[in-house]
Amino acid sequence: MVNSGLAACVNILDNMNSLYMWEGEIQDDTEVVMIAKTSEERVPELAEKVKSLHSYDCPCIVSLPVVNGYQPFLEWIAEEVK
Repeated sequence: MVNSGLAACVNILDNMNSLYMWEGEIQDDTEVVMIAKTSEERVPELAEKVKSLHSYDCPCIVSLPVVNGYQPFLEWIAEEVK
């Protein structure tokens, strides 16, 4: 995702314990959480890439709005993913 310009940076949080309901049963799994820093415009492409690589039928892909932040960092992200 970084090489293709879909994200400026990706954080990978390994060994995340997840409890969730799936097909009527409680699941207790270890998963990996990925935080990708991108622009709002690149989210659809990034989501498609994640879906194409993910092993789940219904992966958790969400976009959270950035309402404030360190401006030089935000500008760096914008420059990397344009």
